[in-house]
Amino acid sequence: MIESLHIENLGVIEDADLFLSPGLTALTGETGAGKTMVLTSLGLLLGQRAESAVVRAGAARALVEGAFVLSPSSPAAARAAESGAELDDDLLLASRVIPASGRSRAHLGGHAVPSAVLADVGSRLVSVHGQADQLRLRSASAQRAALDSLGGPSHAGLCRRYAEVYQARNAAAATLEQWRSGAQARRVEAEELRHWLEQLERLAPQPGEDAALTAEAERLDHAEDLRRAACAARIALSGDEDTTVESPDVMALTAAADRALAHVAGVDPILTSMAERLHQLGILAADLAGELTEYLDSLDADPARLAWVQERRAELARACQEIGGPGTRIDDVDALLAWGESAAARLDELEGPHGTAESLSAALDAAESELADVAGELSTARLRLAERLQNEVNAELAGLEMKDARLVVDLQPRDEPGPTGAETVALQLISHPGAPALPLGKGASGGELSRIMLALEVVLAEAASTAAEPEVPGGASAHHRRTFVFDEIDAGVGGRAAREIGRRLARLARRYQVVVVTHLAQVAAWADTQLVVLKETTADEAHTPQAPGRPGPGHPTVRTRVVAVTGRARLRELARMLSGHENSEAALRHAAELIDAANVAESRS
Repeated sequence: MIESLHIENLGVIEDADLFLSPGLTALTGETGAGKTMVLTSLGLLLGQRAESAVVRAGAARALVEGAFVLSPSSPAAARAAESGAELDDDLLLASRVIPASGRSRAHLGGHAVPSAVLADVGSRLVSVHGQADQLRLRSASAQRAALDSLGGPSHAGLCRRYAEVYQARNAAAATLEQWRSGAQARRVEAEELRHWLEQLERLAPQPGEDAALTAEAERLDHAEDLRRAACAARIALSGDEDTTVESPDVMALTAAADRALAHVAGVDPILTSMAERLHQLGILAADLAGELTEYLDSLDADPARLAWVQERRAELARACQEIGGPGTRIDDVDALLAWGESAAARLDELEGPHGTAESLSAALDAAESELADVAGELSTARLRLAERLQNEVNAELAGLEMKDARLVVDLQPRDEPGPTGAETVALQLISHPGAPALPLGKGASGGELSRIMLALEVVLAEAASTAAEPEVPGGASAHHRRTFVFDEIDAGVGGRAAREIGRRLARLARRYQVVVVTHLAQVAAWADTQLVVLKETTADEAHTPQAPGRPGPGHPTVRTRVVAVTGRARLRELARMLSGHENSEAALRHAAELIDAANVAESRS
């Protein structure tokens, strides 16, 4: 809520301090006294555009400061903290400086901030309703939000669930459309994959085949060298069976050494160990000689085989280069086989019986079915809320002397579900029996619009806070209330209707801080605090220096101040509002009756 305002050099206001009630504060005063400047000061703290024209003539700058009381855990406090603002317990200070020339400056919680931050934080704390924008529910989105707010947290959860389901349906539709839009590209991809897989199938490579063929090619290419080397090694080990010339060989020499040590085996352990090793050497030499013989028998120097191996290697290398296209790198046969497995899976995805198109279509069908279910649930809930809003607002309108007027909540089905539901929400007014239902703002006068707006605010506010706060203006939670500001909501009305406006503002003030600018005593009498804007005309003293743009010495100067009135002073102000004469006995008695009637009505409610 707003705790206080301090204003310097703003229009006709030279210096003023306003302390607002947690309940209903009425701001009164004669026409032209400066009530508009009070609202302008509040607008500046709420981030509205600053014009140098509002600076008081002769002053270098205008200053507006405000103290807002808010819960440290509220969204407004969180947004203020994001901008660097600091709270003093639950107090947030805001200020706006408007120089006579140059750009304005804004501060929040001791830190300079853009005016947009003031607007963002202020929108969470204060709702202003003036003659220029007295019906905030003109837009379709605001009317829908008003209807939905009547349903409380459970209905808000349903709205969130619908939004989530709607987004999921849109995502599923976009995915399927993206898949379908790429059909030609996928057909080309499938044809290429099929062509390459057919090549791979004809080639039929085996794991590691390229490495094995490389080794075989090396053997075939050097077959004679390998034969000579293996033959020489075998002769060195076991001798040459094809010659009669005896020559020493490893096996013969090892056997001779073995025989030499055999007759002393067991005499000396060291020599015995050597004899065992020598025996093993003979066995190893015999094994190597046998393997070399087998190797020589298997060694093939067939040129035809070599040609085939080289051709097969070339085919495999060519397949690694070509299959998969230019953007695919395949280094060997094993990588080629791995690519083939991946390509087969991709081809199955593109055109198999369980392909992506079918699964995406099924997902979209499921999402649309769920959306239809949630949309139906939301539409049913809105129908109930529409009937409730109509009944409650129309009851308020009857009390506000608009017995023949009726609010109609028109729900029209959409051709297909939209982001906020399967229907549009429009608030309409039937001004009198037999009249057509017209959009708000087209079928009512300014005064009627003011009363409709007040009725809506009262109904929505009571629905939003029925179980949230005690109905005690000075209670603990009262200090963290949202603020509603009404600028001449009583324009164009009077008598009983004005009294009922005051009654409803007082009802609204049980749960929120309410500030009303009014010309009607029937409204002001319901206030917890009444502030009077007084305009005074004084002559400048002769010694006062003349400032640029300021009248010279001795010229009259208009100043405005704001005072809180109570007791007899308040009766005189109400009498002035009633009759134009603050000392009229009849008007004073009427003023006292208004206050007594408001007090009695409040005590009974």
